[in-house]
Amino acid sequence: MICKSLFHINQMNAIQFVTFRTQASITYYLQKNIIDIEKSPSELQLKQDKFLDNSSAGALLNGELITQLITFFKSQNTKCYHLIAVSIMPNHVHLLFEQLSPLVNIMQKIKGASAFLVNKHCQRKGILWDRGYFDKVVRTEKQFQMTYQYIKNNALKAGLKDAEQRFYGIYEDK
Repeated sequence: MICKSLFHINQMNAIQFVTFRTQASITYYLQKNIIDIEKSPSELQLKQDKFLDNSSAGALLNGELITQLITFFKSQNTKCYHLIAVSIMPNHVHLLFEQLSPLVNIMQKIKGASAFLVNKHCQRKGILWDRGYFDKVVRTEKQFQMTYQYIKNNALKAGLKDAEQRFYGIYEDK
């Protein structure tokens, strides 16, 4: 049996690593890949990440929209979360933040408002983001460092020419 939704850990002041994707990219992935139920959730997530990092399906997040999205996520700092890092990939977003309100409220707000921003910019209507999202509570300093570096280097690893523009982190000189 395949789970329709994952259990989300909602812990105030926890450091959360969150990924959400365009609906078109998830639909494309599911059409092209058979889910291997023998693999662990982390192995499935890694396989999905590798596939979608190089997929053009649902890849709307490009050009000046990258800067607009980073500006938006930074504008929510202290309202919803303490933003630590963000990476805007062509068809998904990675966020690392300290949770200041219920996770479901954070995700509703940022996915709804960013979808409005993207749809307006792209002169499109309809659903942008997939309904679900992946979240993981960061529990150790080592895990924090690995997660931060993953987010920072995601666009570089995918070979995107505008990789530097796609990342914002509070520990970087900007």
